[in-house]
Amino acid sequence: MSARKEFDVVVYGATGFTGKLVAEYMAKQYPEGSGVSWAMAGRSEDKLKAVRDEMGIPADITLIVADASSEESLASMVDRTECVLTTVGPYTHYGEALVAACAKAGTDYVDLSGEVLWMKDMIERHSAAAKASGARIVHSCGFDSIPFDLGVQFLQEEAQSRFGKPCQRVRGRMRAMQGTFSGGTAASGAATMAAVQANPALLNDLINPFSLSEDFAGPAQPPGNKVLEEDGIWVAPFVMATINTKNVHRSNKLLGHAYGEDFVYDEMMMTGPGEKGKAMADAVAGMEIGGKDAPKPGEGPSKEERENGFYDFLAIGTTTDGQELRIAVKGDKDPGYGSTSKMLSESAVCIVKDCPDLEGGIYTPAAAMGAKLRKRLVENAGLTFEVES
Repeated sequence: MSARKEFDVVVYGATGFTGKLVAEYMAKQYPEGSGVSWAMAGRSEDKLKAVRDEMGIPADITLIVADASSEESLASMVDRTECVLTTVGPYTHYGEALVAACAKAGTDYVDLSGEVLWMKDMIERHSAAAKASGARIVHSCGFDSIPFDLGVQFLQEEAQSRFGKPCQRVRGRMRAMQGTFSGGTAASGAATMAAVQANPALLNDLINPFSLSEDFAGPAQPPGNKVLEEDGIWVAPFVMATINTKNVHRSNKLLGHAYGEDFVYDEMMMTGPGEKGKAMADAVAGMEIGGKDAPKPGEGPSKEERENGFYDFLAIGTTTDGQELRIAVKGDKDPGYGSTSKMLSESAVCIVKDCPDLEGGIYTPAAAMGAKLRKRLVENAGLTFEVES
């Protein structure tokens, strides 16, 4: 890489709800003297100052004014940092100019995107520039899709070690979760559906499990859209599966099909046994992200609600000869805000500090950082990755 820039990480969107939490985490985890230099960026210097004071962030943290509608201001910001961490969404509306600037300048980039159609466009439009410049662009560095993407990778590494082969079939099952989805997630979902309504042909990309896998299409995958009973436990459609499954398949492709070209993966939510479990599964199947009661971008739960949140994800893998492995990924804060802000922050630091030999391109978290990021998340961000059996 070229000579070091002024900052390791710039937090872009620091005045938004999630951006504030990211800035707060960075100030606590990476203070002066930690070896990580960072700055806050957003559209308004006055708002940045207010957030800095509100969150108890040191007054000497640099503030950068940048606006998604100004290519000049984005280029100036990108030139000052090794990595841009962005929470400015929906990315469908506000994201491409920053991706393009990073890809052109050779600046690393991490985001929270779960917007499949937009991500597919970014891969098609900017991969070549990122590869040429050395920019490492990593989408989906929050609750979608780090616990799932890194969890499946962890399971497959364990399977390879124990069985000498990957698990051909993996069932991802959200075992328990407490917390709210972010207003940004709701807005991103709305932006994606608006794009489909404007161009119905895009629905194929939303449905296709391999739509982010570029030129690869694997075997038929479970639809994941019906209530089922598995081993006496009812499972329901999981709202994050639409994006997570696509990222897991993209990781497999980028990792040289380390999980196999016949890999089959789905995600669902476990609701429990018996009539109560069935009733809850039916209720979950009818839920939607969004609606009139959804939080707006910039809104979110109280600190107490964030602190009391958690999630518990189970992945069950089976090899072609019937050997089984179960792993769990757990997080200690609510998924949409508390845990996401930590995962995104550690992703930015990891890509800069731990991945000097990673070539330019557009990646998933597992393909870009893998075990290096898992280590940081366990040490700093309240996640665990454990083999259960």
